[in-house]
Amino acid sequence: MPASNTVPATGDRFGSLTPASLSPGEKSSVVALALKVLSQRCRRGRAFNRPADFEAFLRLKLAGRRNEVFGVIYLDTRNRLIEIEELFRGTVNGSVVYPRVVVQRALEKNAAAAVIFHNHPSQVAEPSEADRVITEKLATALALIDVRLLDHLVVTDGHYVSLAERGWL
Repeated sequence: MPASNTVPATGDRFGSLTPASLSPGEKSSVVALALKVLSQRCRRGRAFNRPADFEAFLRLKLAGRRNEVFGVIYLDTRNRLIEIEELFRGTVNGSVVYPRVVVQRALEKNAAAAVIFHNHPSQVAEPSEADRVITEKLATALALIDVRLLDHLVVTDGHYVSLAERGWL
Protein backbone atom coordinates (compact mmCIF):
# COMPACT_ATOMS: atom_id res chain seq x y z
CA MET A 1 0.00 0.00 0.00
CA PRO A 2 1.44 3.44 -0.86
CA ALA A 3 2.57 5.56 2.10
CA SER A 4 0.09 8.35 1.23
CA ASN A 5 -2.84 6.01 1.92
CA THR A 6 -1.67 4.73 5.29
CA VAL A 7 -3.30 5.91 8.47
CA PRO A 8 -0.95 6.59 11.39
CA ALA A 9 -1.29 4.25 14.37
CA THR A 10 -3.01 7.06 16.27
CA GLY A 11 -5.90 7.01 13.78
CA ASP A 12 -5.32 10.68 12.93
CA ARG A 13 -5.43 10.99 9.15
CA PHE A 14 -4.92 14.74 9.35
CA GLY A 15 -2.09 15.05 11.88
CA SER A 16 0.64 15.42 9.28
CA LEU A 17 -1.16 18.07 7.22
CA THR A 18 0.05 21.66 7.27
CA PRO A 19 -1.65 24.74 5.84
CA ALA A 20 1.20 25.10 3.34
CA SER A 21 0.51 21.61 1.98
CA LEU A 22 -3.11 22.43 1.14
CA SER A 23 -4.54 24.13 -1.93
CA PRO A 24 -6.97 27.03 -1.40
CA GLY A 25 -9.88 24.69 -2.15
CA GLU A 26 -8.62 22.12 0.34
CA LYS A 27 -8.25 24.82 3.01
CA SER A 28 -11.87 25.84 2.43
CA SER A 29 -12.93 22.21 2.74
CA VAL A 30 -10.98 21.79 5.99
CA VAL A 31 -12.58 24.91 7.47
CA ALA A 32 -16.05 23.72 6.40
CA LEU A 33 -15.40 20.31 7.99
CA ALA A 34 -14.10 21.91 11.19
CA LEU A 35 -17.21 24.09 11.41
CA LYS A 36 -19.39 20.99 11.06
CA VAL A 37 -17.48 19.25 13.87
CA LEU A 38 -17.68 22.32 16.11
CA SER A 39 -21.36 22.81 15.26
CA GLN A 40 -22.02 19.34 16.62
CA ARG A 41 -20.35 20.39 19.86
CA CYS A 42 -22.37 23.64 19.87
CA ARG A 43 -25.73 21.97 19.35
CA ARG A 44 -29.09 22.83 20.87
CA GLY A 45 -29.51 21.46 24.38
CA ARG A 46 -25.83 21.18 25.24
CA ALA A 47 -24.82 22.86 28.51
CA PHE A 48 -22.08 25.48 28.48
CA ASN A 49 -20.31 26.68 31.59
CA ARG A 50 -17.23 28.63 30.51
CA PRO A 51 -16.19 30.97 27.69
CA ALA A 52 -13.79 28.43 26.20
CA ASP A 53 -16.78 26.22 25.38
CA PHE A 54 -17.67 28.66 22.58
CA GLU A 55 -14.25 30.04 21.78
CA ALA A 56 -13.11 27.62 19.04
CA PHE A 57 -16.48 27.65 17.31
CA LEU A 58 -16.69 31.45 17.27
CA ARG A 59 -13.08 31.94 16.19
CA LEU A 60 -13.55 29.61 13.25
CA LYS A 61 -17.02 30.91 12.35
CA LEU A 62 -15.86 34.53 12.35
CA ALA A 63 -12.41 33.91 10.87
CA GLY A 64 -11.59 36.04 7.89
CA ARG A 65 -14.60 38.31 8.25
CA ARG A 66 -13.61 41.71 6.96
CA ASN A 67 -16.29 43.56 8.93
CA GLU A 68 -17.47 43.31 12.51
CA VAL A 69 -20.23 40.84 13.26
CA PHE A 70 -22.15 41.01 16.54
CA GLY A 71 -24.16 38.08 17.83
CA VAL A 72 -25.87 36.46 20.77
CA ILE A 73 -25.75 32.97 22.22
CA TYR A 74 -29.10 32.26 23.86
CA LEU A 75 -29.17 29.84 26.80
CA ASP A 76 -31.90 28.32 28.95
CA THR A 77 -32.04 28.20 32.76
CA ARG A 78 -29.41 25.45 32.88
CA ASN A 79 -27.06 27.18 30.44
CA ARG A 80 -28.05 24.82 27.65
CA LEU A 81 -27.81 26.20 24.15
CA ILE A 82 -31.00 27.44 22.54
CA GLU A 83 -29.44 29.14 19.52
CA ILE A 84 -26.45 31.12 18.26
CA GLU A 85 -27.49 34.10 16.17
CA GLU A 86 -25.61 36.80 14.30
CA LEU A 87 -27.66 39.96 14.78
CA PHE A 88 -25.68 42.91 13.43
CA ARG A 89 -23.02 43.49 10.79
CA GLY A 90 -20.86 46.57 10.78
CA THR A 91 -17.80 48.07 9.24
CA VAL A 92 -14.13 47.25 9.52
CA ASN A 93 -13.91 48.85 12.96
CA GLY A 94 -17.39 48.92 14.45
CA SER A 95 -20.95 47.73 14.51
CA VAL A 96 -24.13 49.42 15.67
CA VAL A 97 -25.88 47.30 18.30
CA TYR A 98 -29.48 47.96 19.23
CA PRO A 99 -30.30 46.79 22.78
CA ARG A 100 -34.01 46.77 21.91
CA VAL A 101 -33.42 44.12 19.23
CA VAL A 102 -31.26 41.99 21.56
CA VAL A 103 -33.97 42.12 24.24
CA GLN A 104 -36.72 41.34 21.72
CA ARG A 105 -34.84 38.32 20.35
CA ALA A 106 -34.05 37.03 23.86
CA LEU A 107 -37.77 37.13 24.66
CA GLU A 108 -38.65 35.39 21.39
CA LYS A 109 -36.12 32.64 22.15
CA ASN A 110 -37.37 32.35 25.76
CA ALA A 111 -33.77 32.72 26.92
CA ALA A 112 -32.83 32.83 30.59
CA ALA A 113 -29.22 33.80 29.90
CA ALA A 114 -27.12 35.15 27.06
CA VAL A 115 -23.53 35.47 25.92
CA ILE A 116 -22.81 38.23 23.44
CA PHE A 117 -19.92 38.12 21.00
CA HIS A 118 -18.31 40.03 18.20
CA ASN A 119 -15.17 39.85 16.13
CA HIS A 120 -12.36 42.35 15.65
CA PRO A 121 -11.22 42.23 12.01
CA SER A 122 -8.07 44.10 13.12
CA GLN A 123 -6.95 40.82 14.77
CA VAL A 124 -6.49 42.65 18.09
CA ALA A 125 -8.82 41.01 20.62
CA GLU A 126 -8.44 43.73 23.25
CA PRO A 127 -11.92 45.13 24.03
CA SER A 128 -12.47 48.82 23.30
CA GLU A 129 -14.20 51.31 25.56
CA ALA A 130 -17.21 51.06 23.20
CA ASP A 131 -17.23 47.27 23.79
CA ARG A 132 -17.38 47.83 27.53
CA VAL A 133 -20.14 50.45 27.21
CA ILE A 134 -22.41 48.25 25.06
CA THR A 135 -21.81 45.35 27.47
CA GLU A 136 -23.08 47.47 30.37
CA LYS A 137 -26.09 48.68 28.35
CA LEU A 138 -27.03 45.16 27.31
CA ALA A 139 -26.55 43.74 30.82
CA THR A 140 -28.90 46.42 32.17
CA ALA A 141 -31.49 45.98 29.40
CA LEU A 142 -31.50 42.18 29.65
CA ALA A 143 -31.73 42.30 33.46
CA LEU A 144 -35.04 44.15 33.11
CA ILE A 145 -36.52 41.01 31.53
CA ASP A 146 -34.70 38.60 33.87
CA VAL A 147 -32.13 37.45 31.33
CA ARG A 148 -28.61 37.15 32.74
CA LEU A 149 -25.77 38.40 30.55
CA LEU A 150 -23.05 35.87 31.32
CA ASP A 151 -20.26 37.16 29.09
CA HIS A 152 -19.13 39.24 26.15
CA LEU A 153 -16.53 37.53 23.98
CA VAL A 154 -14.30 39.52 21.64
CA VAL A 155 -12.95 37.15 19.01
CA THR A 156 -10.15 37.20 16.42
CA ASP A 157 -8.83 34.39 14.24
CA GLY A 158 -6.25 33.47 16.87
CA HIS A 159 -7.50 34.77 20.22
CA TYR A 160 -10.47 35.73 22.31
CA VAL A 161 -11.06 37.91 25.35
CA SER A 162 -13.80 37.24 27.87
CA LEU A 163 -15.05 40.41 29.58
CA ALA A 164 -16.45 38.24 32.40
CA GLU A 165 -13.04 36.63 33.00
CA ARG A 166 -11.59 40.13 33.24
CA GLY A 167 -14.17 41.06 35.88
CA TRP A 168 -15.85 43.64 33.65
CA LEU A 169 -19.27 42.01 33.78
